[in-house]
Amino acid sequence: MEENIPISWLNDFLFCPRSIFWHNLYGNFAKSTYQQTPQIKGLQAHENIDKKRYSTSKKWLASIDIFSEELGLVGKIDLLNQETGELVERKRTIKKIYDGYYLQVWAQYFCLVEMGYSVKKIFFHSLTDNKRYSIKIPTETEKQKLKEIILQMKHFSLEKKFSQNPHKCNHCIYCELCDIPQ
Repeated sequence: MEENIPISWLNDFLFCPRSIFWHNLYGNFAKSTYQQTPQIKGLQAHENIDKKRYSTSKKWLASIDIFSEELGLVGKIDLLNQETGELVERKRTIKKIYDGYYLQVWAQYFCLVEMGYSVKKIFFHSLTDNKRYSIKIPTETEKQKLKEIILQMKHFSLEKKFSQNPHKCNHCIYCELCDIPQ
């Protein structure tokens, strides 16, 4: 039986496939031993969602568990407005919308649809500047891209040749632990 992949790993995998290994290895330690300021601030930004303090209105679903049997994914969403069908993924600060961000909301969309929810619009919301970025509803093409990444994740091995990206490696919270030359 294959285990489901957490949706949050999609962005991590695109950033660096090895980061998932390090995150799992250090996941039981105090977060202060491996998280840096951006990760800590990001978690703080999600606190109201995670503790379901965003809104008392029944139209908002906040921090609900989602899954897709077809894709083999599990995770949580930030917000879904059940009246308008708006899915909102909140980020502390958005300077650029990375491919991994897209994968995450595509995965959330496909999970929600498979679970019977209606999603008509998708937004990224940048908390520090209160900006919203509208994202197109993913098509079958995006679903195939998502499936390809999931397949790569399932077949990833630390022993395979690794192509490093110095810009990413220098900004990785695990760079001191990894065997990539600095």
